[in-house]
Amino acid sequence: MAKGGIEKVGQDDSFLKLTKEDGEKVVIEKSILNHEEGISFIFSILTDREYGCVERFDEIDAVGHRVVHGGEKFASSMLITQEVIDKIIECSKFAPLHNPANLEGIRGIQKILPDTPQVAVFDTAFHQSMPDYAYFYALPYQAYAQYGVRRYGFHGTSHRYVSRRACEILGVCYESQRIITAHIGNGGSITAIKNGKSVDTSMGMTPTEGLIMGTRCGDIDPGVLPYIMRKENLDADGLGNFLNKKCGVAGFSELSSDMRDIEIAINEGNKKALQILNMCNYRIRKYIGAYAAVLNGVDILVFTGGVGENQWISRAAICKDMEYLGLLFDEEKNDNERGREIILSKPESKVTVMVVPTDEEYMIASDTQEILKNI
Repeated sequence: MAKGGIEKVGQDDSFLKLTKEDGEKVVIEKSILNHEEGISFIFSILTDREYGCVERFDEIDAVGHRVVHGGEKFASSMLITQEVIDKIIECSKFAPLHNPANLEGIRGIQKILPDTPQVAVFDTAFHQSMPDYAYFYALPYQAYAQYGVRRYGFHGTSHRYVSRRACEILGVCYESQRIITAHIGNGGSITAIKNGKSVDTSMGMTPTEGLIMGTRCGDIDPGVLPYIMRKENLDADGLGNFLNKKCGVAGFSELSSDMRDIEIAINEGNKKALQILNMCNYRIRKYIGAYAAVLNGVDILVFTGGVGENQWISRAAICKDMEYLGLLFDEEKNDNERGREIILSKPESKVTVMVVPTDEEYMIASDTQEILKNI
């Protein structure tokens, strides 16, 4: 019925971008100082005569929220109660930039729709099925026992959606497949899914681990970190900012964190742009190979996310020379293919390679609806 979001909250040039039911795109500029103001503005637009899609707030039966970190406390989506809010606050130590903002959204809705049920859909929940040998780090055990240091994984809502949707498209049983899902975008992660359960994923306690991302370095020798700290005179917060905002595609290329800009630079002969693209693709290939070993083979490989759905040259590079897995990639189908559900492997391939555009909003709405049935 409607789709939209507010960008640049807290800045003077903030705006609401929305798509009307007929597909028309609209941008409404407004100074929005915080998330609570943003929520109020969204609801004023939802009932607006020109842009709205409902007449009254009481037409809204429930509200679903993405919550980034649920720690070990949540293995599924939950009806939001004060107890759930308290646990989300506890998990904010793992996601200090995200969970507090998610909580602002929840509290904003409580003020506008105090009697309307709300549901939290946790980005980490899908990965709570990982075995302990996959999520433990080889640190002193007290780091886990006292501080909760372990692999949690992220993008769980996306990995859950695209893996299920792939099986729907193929008409196969979700609970009997070996699936690798590659969510590749400005942030990226890869997940190994066996019989419908996440058994390993590339992001760790934080989203910094794993793939090379827009501004995050991904996997790195831990010994590099104190070396960089000494050379750059960084404290712990400075190091965190360095790893999350100064590295990755943007840091190495010295151009941009956006792969579209990297592609343009490659076509203009930029050597570093080509090097970082090769580095990104190589890291993804390594994870696919590792997870093929974890799963004892692969039935389905799914690409999703902004890069996975649209950057066809990366998909081709990643799937090259994977005949050892029984993967036979169809270059012709892949060429210039962007942003839609499609099978990119040859009919005789033992591994089905697919693009499935992610739809986290659909999963949040579905989980919210399902929980609503039980209250």
